This record gives sequence, C-alpha cells and structure tokens, in this order.
Amino acid sequence: MFDRKSDYALNKTDPDAIVFKTAAGAYIRLRREDFSSEEEFLRWKGWSDEDYRVVDVQNNTYGKQTVSLEGIPEQAGSLSPEQLLIEQYDQLDREQFCRLLLEGINTCLSETQRRRLLKFYFEGLTQTEIANAENVAQQNIAESLWRSIEKLKKFFKKAML
Repeated sequence: MFDRKSDYALNKTDPDAIVFKTAAGAYIRLRREDFSSEEEFLRWKGWSDEDYRVVDVQNNTYGKQTVSLEGIPEQAGSLSPEQLLIEQYDQLDREQFCRLLLEGINTCLSETQRRRLLKFYFEGLTQTEIANAENVAQQNIAESLWRSIEKLKKFFKKAML
C-alpha cells in the first residue's frame, strides 16, 4: 500500500524541492533557488529520491514480512510456548472434567439429589433456602448433598481407572 504522507511520497511529489523531516519531526523544503546551480539541485534531488525509495522499499518489505501486534492483548505476548502448551492441556483437562461431572450427575444421582446439588452449587442457594422451598428440614438437604458428593467421588474414581 502506498503511503501518500510518507517522506518518500512528499519528496517525490514535489519536483521543485527536496523535502525532509528534521529530528524534531518538522518538514523542511529545500527549493531550487536554495542551491548554487540547477545541476547541483538535480544531483541532490536525484540522490534524495533514490535514498527515500530504498528506505521505502525496505519498510514495505519489513511490513509485508511481519505481523502487527496491534489488537493482541498485552498478556498474550507474555506467555512462553511452554506455558501455552500447558494452558492447552489444562483446558483439555477442564473440559474432560466438566464432561465427566455432567455424566456423573446425570447417571449416578437420583432426580432429587440432582435437583438439590444443582440448586446448591450452580444456583447458589443455601441449604436452608432449598429446605424451605421443598418443605423439608435443612438436615435432609445436607445429608442429600453429602450423599450426592460421595456418589460422584466413586464415579470419578471408576472413571479415572
């Protein structure tokens, strides 16, 4: 892509001056009349055009062979390849655990245990709130949750063998 505001473009599109940027970022135009002769101006104009062209080609080549970090989160660049690999394995472990947990909840628990476990752990209700909603004692809910967890532990032990 051609940058119309690049140093090369500004210099090339002004045939009567040599355009360059100072260290402070200001542009200066050396006009034909600033030189002692037309030949001297043309020699320096030709040199500046060629020099800017070489730099522009190098910048374009670099730009085409690199990837911009713009838009990539800051923490993405801080992970090593090893950390990325560990993170992928951890993600797979979490996904496998979630699949096993759902399978255990759906196959090992009674409907009542499943309902109480989901209300307590996933909906965030307290044992007392569940007991009041079901019109039972809080101890019944505690016992049901404990038995549910024990069943799931056994399920996981068998699944991991």
